[in-house]
Amino acid sequence: MIRKAKLGDIPEIHKLINDFARQEVMLPIAIGDMFGRLRDFRVAEKDGRIIGAVAIHATWDTLVELRSLAVCKTVQGEGIGRQLVEMALSDAVELGATEVFTLTYIPDFFEKFGFTRVDRAELPHKVWIDCMRCPKFPDCGEVAMLKSLS
Repeated sequence: MIRKAKLGDIPEIHKLINDFARQEVMLPIAIGDMFGRLRDFRVAEKDGRIIGAVAIHATWDTLVELRSLAVCKTVQGEGIGRQLVEMALSDAVELGATEVFTLTYIPDFFEKFGFTRVDRAELPHKVWIDCMRCPKFPDCGEVAMLKSLS
């Protein structure tokens, strides 16, 4: 089941994301930031446990970011990531977005949804505010990708 995240989900979402961050396949998120971004998140839940998460974050004008996509390793390959991305894209459309971008270490996965690789310089400077606070800036290795929703 995929649903909007609730306050009580924050510890599980935080752990899920930061477990991947420790493996350096995802960027970390501070628990304080989780509270501020809670409404951006959708979660996949199975048997009362959070097994996946994704966020859509309004960035600039009609551009949104798909961020923090994570699926428990024990259920990877079962289509949960696909469902989370599809829900996030639906949320983006509902918000009135015309484009979605993501920064990822797994570009092949996002290409399946119609995202294309772009130069980071094509993204608005507002995107760089988060990047400049990242401990891996400026060489994080993430690939910038963009999808048109029109």
